[in-house]
Amino acid sequence: MAKHSGETIIKKYANRRLYNTGTSTYVTLEDLAKMVKRGEDFKVQDAKTSEDITHAVLTQIIMEQEGKTGNTLMPTAFLRQLISYYGDHMQMVVPTFLEHSMKTFSEQHSQMQEHMGKAFGDASETKNFSSPFGFMEEQVKRNTELFRQAMQVFTPFPVPPAPKEQKKPDASELDDLKAQLRTLQTKLDQL
Repeated sequence: MAKHSGETIIKKYANRRLYNTGTSTYVTLEDLAKMVKRGEDFKVQDAKTSEDITHAVLTQIIMEQEGKTGNTLMPTAFLRQLISYYGDHMQMVVPTFLEHSMKTFSEQHSQMQEHMGKAFGDASETKNFSSPFGFMEEQVKRNTELFRQAMQVFTPFPVPPAPKEQKKPDASELDDLKAQLRTLQTKLDQL
C-alpha cells in the first residue's frame, strides 16, 4: 500500500536507506527535503516495526540543512530557549505556539517579500509601515501578544499587561534612521 489518506509512506530500513513506496525508489534526506518544499505529504515508518519516525527524520533533515549551508534558520539563542522548555510546565504550549507562528509567517510570506522589495528598492513606496522592517516588527509584536495570551490561560497568577506603545519618533529621529538605512543600503549594494 503506497499511500495512506493522501500521504506517501517512506520506509526506513536498518541500513538507513529510505524507500519511497509511492514511486518505488530509494530516496535520500535531500529528496525528502525537496518533497517538503513542494508541499508533498509523507510519513516515515520504520520498515521493521512500522513505527512512525517522521518527527525524527524531519529533525535530521533540519540538522543536515543547518550544517550544510552555514546559514542557520535557528539562532543559538532560539535553540537555548527551546531546550529550556523541555520538562517545563509550558512544554505542552510551545509546539502549538510555534506551529501557529510558522503558519502565520507562511501565510504572510508573499506580503513580506513585497514589503522587503519595496523597502530595499524604494523605501518611500513602503506602505503602512514606518520602516522597511516595520512589517516584521509588527509580526513579532502580534506573535508575542499571542504567546502572552496563551501563557495567561495556563498560569494561575495574573499576567502583567503588555508594555505600552512607545512614543512616536520625532522628525529628527526619523531623519537619523533614514540616514542609517541609506548607509546600510549602500553597504548592501557594495556587497
